[in-house]
Amino acid sequence: MKILITGNMGYIGPLVARQLRISRPDATLIGFDTGYFAHCLTSPRVLPECRLDYQYFGDVRDFPDELLKGLDAVVYLAAISNDPMGNAFEAVTLDINQRAGVELARKAKAAGASSFVFASSCSVYGFAADGARNEQSSVDPLTAYARSKVGCEQGLAPLADSRFKVTCLRFATACGMSDRLRLDLVVNDFVASAVASKRITILSDGTPWRPLIHVRDMARAMDWAIGRPAGNGGNFLIVNAGSNSWNYQVKTLAETVAEVIPGIDVSINKAAQPDKRSYKVDFSLFEKLAPAHQPQYDLRATIQELKVGLEAMHFQDQDFRKSSLMRLNTLSALRKSNLLTEDLRWTTPA
Repeated sequence: MKILITGNMGYIGPLVARQLRISRPDATLIGFDTGYFAHCLTSPRVLPECRLDYQYFGDVRDFPDELLKGLDAVVYLAAISNDPMGNAFEAVTLDINQRAGVELARKAKAAGASSFVFASSCSVYGFAADGARNEQSSVDPLTAYARSKVGCEQGLAPLADSRFKVTCLRFATACGMSDRLRLDLVVNDFVASAVASKRITILSDGTPWRPLIHVRDMARAMDWAIGRPAGNGGNFLIVNAGSNSWNYQVKTLAETVAEVIPGIDVSINKAAQPDKRSYKVDFSLFEKLAPAHQPQYDLRATIQELKVGLEAMHFQDQDFRKSSLMRLNTLSALRKSNLLTEDLRWTTPA
């Protein structure tokens, strides 16, 4: 089996490569990444890409057709990957997250691939104050990032048929340790604050709801999606990927971090305006369709893992929100150095 993973050199990709190498030892694994964050390694024992058979560098907006030969499956991770980056680079977000994804799916299908897995997001639900959202709920994408995920799902739907299975995994908010750790995610941020400064400051009133999933459990879900038979969900499937037990209010996340890491002061801005991004999600369909690939990590174990991982990095940066561990900062630094154009294409160094 020949599997292409786009955007494999980010936060999630190293875990996907590890999972697929273990579960599919005879598969040919191909990575394709533009390399924005290739240097953002956080103390891996081996270069994560060593688990792949081939690593290619390029822009997914200009994907080379020759790499599609003999391809069986695509895992589409390539993305401008959160709300701050989406807001800063709205047009690029639409191009990479949506248009390039649909175009690659079209080309992969024409080349004979049989499975396309799209990493979508529960953020498409936006603000949902009246109960947990399931796959039949209306979407309310409030950001460029969320809109691009909805748009790609819609563009992929007509491509699915008996020869080409499409699975859109609407993931909960990612967390957990990775070979390329990100700290611009709520749990990761709270643990980093606890380790570096013994303090967690919640800028909102703490009431918004977030569903969560460990990055390793995301990788297991993608492994399932690659091989699921069409009879298990249909030729085109949108499914919330996560666990019903992992819906948390932000203040509860901070309080749990303080329980796992003693001596932490938690402050909440009770006067803050309500966060418009608040949603609980129903993951019952994923539990029904993928009983052998359900999330295995719990919140406390994830917090402890992050603590140990950060301490192994000798992490002490109280000002980490200005560091390269925040993805927008990395892109902004590359732009400032004239290494990237306005539309985030590589240019010759000045």
